[in-house]
Amino acid sequence: MTKKKTNIINFPTILTLIRVILVIPLFVLIFFDNLPAKILTLIFFIVASVTDFVDGYLARKNKQVTDLGAFLDPLADKMLVNLTFLALTYQNLVPIWLFAIIIVRDFMVDGVRMMEAKKDITLAASKTGKAKTMVQMITLSLILLNKIIGSEIFANINFALLIIVLVLTVISGLEYLFKGWKSIIK
Repeated sequence: MTKKKTNIINFPTILTLIRVILVIPLFVLIFFDNLPAKILTLIFFIVASVTDFVDGYLARKNKQVTDLGAFLDPLADKMLVNLTFLALTYQNLVPIWLFAIIIVRDFMVDGVRMMEAKKDITLAASKTGKAKTMVQMITLSLILLNKIIGSEIFANINFALLIIVLVLTVISGLEYLFKGWKSIIK
C-alpha cells in the first residue's frame, strides 16, 4: 500500500487512454467472422496489451506515477481483458464458469481498492495480479490467433493456459481479499 501521488496527465497516462480507446474497435471487430476482422482484432489486442506493459514501465522508470494513471490503468486492463473474455465466452471459446470467476474476482478487488481509497491509500497491484494480467493477455492473444489459424494444437495449449489463468485469478483474488481484511480489522 502506498500513499497517493499527484494527478497529472503524462505520456504513460496517454498510453493508458489509447488502450481504452482501442477496446472499442476491438470489441466490435471480434464478432465479425471474416479474416481481415480477425487479423485486426488480434492486432488491436496486441497493441493494447503492449501499451499496458510500456505505460507501467515508463511511469515507474521516469517517476511519473499519478493518481489518474493508478486509477485508469487497472480500469483499462479490465476493459480490455474482460470485454475480450466476454466476447470469447459468447463465441464458446472460453468457458462461462471461468469468465464468471474472473468477473467475481475483479469486483472483489475493486471493492477492496475502493475501501483503501477512502483511507487515501492506493493499493498497488500484487506480483500475482500482474502475472495474472500478463498470462491473460498472452492467452487471449493466442485464442485470437487461433481464430485465424484454427489449430487443434493451439486449442489445447489455450485450454492449458486458461487453467493457469484460473489459478492465478484465484490466488491473486485471495491476496487482495487478505489485504482488505487486514485493513478492515486495523
